[in-house]
Amino acid sequence: MKSISKRSLNINRKKPMILSPRGVEDILPAKTSQYQWIEKEASFLFSLYGYEEIRIPTFERTELFSRSVGEETDVGKQMYTFLDKKGRSLTLRPEATASVVRAYLQHKVYAQPGEWKVYYMGPMFRYERPQAARMREFRQIGAEVIGEVNPYLDVELIEMGAQFFKKVGVTDFSIQLNSIGCKKCRVPYEIKLTEYLKNNLGSLCSLCQKRSQYNPLRVLDCKRKSCQSILRKAPLTREYLCEDCGSHFKKVKMGLEDIGLKFELNPRLVRGLDYYTRTVFEFVSSLLGAQDTVCAGGRYDELVQELGGPPTPALGFAIGVERLLAILEKKGIEPPSKGSSLIYIATLDEESQIMGYRIAALFRSQGIRSWLNLSERSLSSQLKVAHKGEIRWVMIIGEKEIKEKKFILRDMQSGEQEGIEWDRLKELGKKLK
Repeated sequence: MKSISKRSLNINRKKPMILSPRGVEDILPAKTSQYQWIEKEASFLFSLYGYEEIRIPTFERTELFSRSVGEETDVGKQMYTFLDKKGRSLTLRPEATASVVRAYLQHKVYAQPGEWKVYYMGPMFRYERPQAARMREFRQIGAEVIGEVNPYLDVELIEMGAQFFKKVGVTDFSIQLNSIGCKKCRVPYEIKLTEYLKNNLGSLCSLCQKRSQYNPLRVLDCKRKSCQSILRKAPLTREYLCEDCGSHFKKVKMGLEDIGLKFELNPRLVRGLDYYTRTVFEFVSSLLGAQDTVCAGGRYDELVQELGGPPTPALGFAIGVERLLAILEKKGIEPPSKGSSLIYIATLDEESQIMGYRIAALFRSQGIRSWLNLSERSLSSQLKVAHKGEIRWVMIIGEKEIKEKKFILRDMQSGEQEGIEWDRLKELGKKLK
């Protein structure tokens, strides 16, 4: 008997399917429209406040993030870092603020008059434990203002965030507000806080025990009940604000009150990145459970100088898109329908497909979305495709229709159909649009 080689056996063996890595997801067309809607609303609203879009690299030199977000922060420990072919350390961006500041310095934007207002959209990467609305690849929409210290700019930025959420239908949020001061007033506060934590070290969770050594402010952000009970008596940042920081925070609060924007003072709000100073804030929603923050931001008046630039005040925020989508889903809010109806053009042979091209081109020139069948499916199969895709209008083109130049338009919702002459196709396009 002729022997069968291993190679011939491998040809017929079914190859294993390759799945996506844990912590990432495919955004299929049905959901893509939700992202597009949110991004469009943000772009329009932010432009009304004078912001322009910036597109930053997906990866940067690792040093950029280690110097900005801090290597010992949660974000710093979750970075995706790798060596390129020349041995240089690069990191997928875990957040966007550092990249925006780097671009500000690299392109010498500081030499231009006035503050720099930009917004961004795109994916970020952190090695987290995947869970609902918290993946390893996630998307953010953010805004940054560099070059102005006026506290009323803090007010405007927070108000812009509030207007965005209202614009997409989210009104049941609360704004948490605090000031963590500057380097000048934070030193005596951290000494006092560290002393307090040291005296209660045994009652803190293991993570907070470590945090108390390298970043005591982060202990204030712990959600564990055991730690919260200890922190109720911890010293507060507002008790140690210097005169300038105290005055700045007072004006921020007054500004928000003047425009009627409600907020809650949260003396334990600190944010999880090392670069924050003075004003910090969060938009939180009870619909998100324990991870209730959907937008967060604040000032980072010392980051530009930390990254090699001149002393320059700055502030910004970032919105978690997946978390926002989770809120919209729970509230039953869906993006508005697309601008025009989709019409399915059913064809029965090659000749009808050629005619279908002409009709589809006519519709598309009028802004009507058209799906032209170029397969050999039967008419009944094509109607099933249209039904499954929830396409209301189907135009049927066959030999008879071409000869008479009168095409059948079927309403898939009512089941009614009518003949449309070639000369009426332009009018039909206007009707569908």
